[in-house]
Amino acid sequence: MKAPRETDFAYQAVYRYLNQLINEPQSHGEVRLPSLRQLSERLGVSISTIQYAYSLLEKEGRVYSVAKSGYYAQAVPSSAAPGSSGDLLENIYVNARRPGMRVLSADDPAALQPLDSPLLMLERELLRQYPRQPQWLSQPCGEAELRTVLAARFTTSPAHCWHAEDVYIGADLRGVLEILISVLGLRQSTMVVESPCDWVILRLLKSAEVRVIELPLEAGGVLDPQRLEALLKTETVRLILLSSKLNMPCGSLICEDNRHVIAHLLAYHGTWVLENDCYSELDDDGEGQRLRDLLDPERLLVFSTFEKFMGVEAPYGFVLARAWRSELQRHFLLRSFRLSPVRQKAIARLYNGGRIDQHLLILRRLLKERRTQLIQLLRERLGESLHIVEPQGGATVWLRSLRQVDMALVFQRLLSQQVIIAPGELFSLHGLHAQHLRLSPIGYADEELAGVVGLLGDALRLAPGE
Repeated sequence: MKAPRETDFAYQAVYRYLNQLINEPQSHGEVRLPSLRQLSERLGVSISTIQYAYSLLEKEGRVYSVAKSGYYAQAVPSSAAPGSSGDLLENIYVNARRPGMRVLSADDPAALQPLDSPLLMLERELLRQYPRQPQWLSQPCGEAELRTVLAARFTTSPAHCWHAEDVYIGADLRGVLEILISVLGLRQSTMVVESPCDWVILRLLKSAEVRVIELPLEAGGVLDPQRLEALLKTETVRLILLSSKLNMPCGSLICEDNRHVIAHLLAYHGTWVLENDCYSELDDDGEGQRLRDLLDPERLLVFSTFEKFMGVEAPYGFVLARAWRSELQRHFLLRSFRLSPVRQKAIARLYNGGRIDQHLLILRRLLKERRTQLIQLLRERLGESLHIVEPQGGATVWLRSLRQVDMALVFQRLLSQQVIIAPGELFSLHGLHAQHLRLSPIGYADEELAGVVGLLGDALRLAPGE
């Protein structure tokens, strides 16, 4: 752009630059563009070259001029500009941040009833009691008070007990999982994962070159014991990832008999288990046994986060592990998570004061009400098009198209109508769940949900079969 001599095609570079300015995210649709002189100085080309590029955009209807004011444009609202790569997950993340989008792809239960106000109020009280600690006094594995509270909450018996030194708290769940991948040496090893599985976990495993074998959940959230046993006999399985109680996105609870059979198999083969506990507080009844209560704690790691039920003000992830103590401590120290000691104390006080349990009772009820409203709409309008997996907790609904359709085209059609869904392929690395999708009703009134369900029905009907 700032070559010593302009070429005949300098206006094309200016034209591309202006196109990018027009398409950048804006707080509103109208975009005021730089003046001729400003662009001439910025890009190192003549004013006439800038003027020619603007004239091309005017002919295309992309730009208009206002006397004594300058050039203006309307930002392009189409879905082609942002997130136009072939990566489905990238498209979802990018488009979800655009204004006016109806995002039904997210899994954010706490958004319905966050604990922001009591958490921040308690934090202010603690700030008056505790002066700021020097950085060298911070605890790299988490504040001792919170680690103690979590250890007590996860303890269910003398055999299945945890202590503060078994708990490690990180800045977020992703950072904690990255540490686990390093500590356990999962790179290029074989791991069995229940499927469908959270896309964040799958992406992390893929980036670490972990060989993932997916074990599909059957109807009712049941795992096939024979299929699992065959895998454990024929494969060198480094680790198996299972939900503690509530599987998401299905929203299913593993039945007690199946849970006992699976635990027996894992114990017999001496398999290490990584338990996903992110959703166990969000099942509808809030009671019942977790998978970990049937497993050997010496061959078990449990990870979770506060964010799913407390909100974005408590983004921390944590892991419980009796083994690998020195390695975990070293990795958490090297990662140097900068966590607020006062906020961690505040979370601990919310647990100790019973506020978390009170909050969970309300949150579970509200989540069930919102899911029920969405399911009723889906059954009334799309009952002949969709099979609905009745969720037993969480914030989302798992659906399967009864007709073989190209779900990617369904996604694209809805995206063009400013609706974002989560296609089932996101929850598998091997092409499973291609006929599924996940919806979340959080944040939308019944009237708006009804409109979205209508658009979904149209997209499913118009999508070509596979």
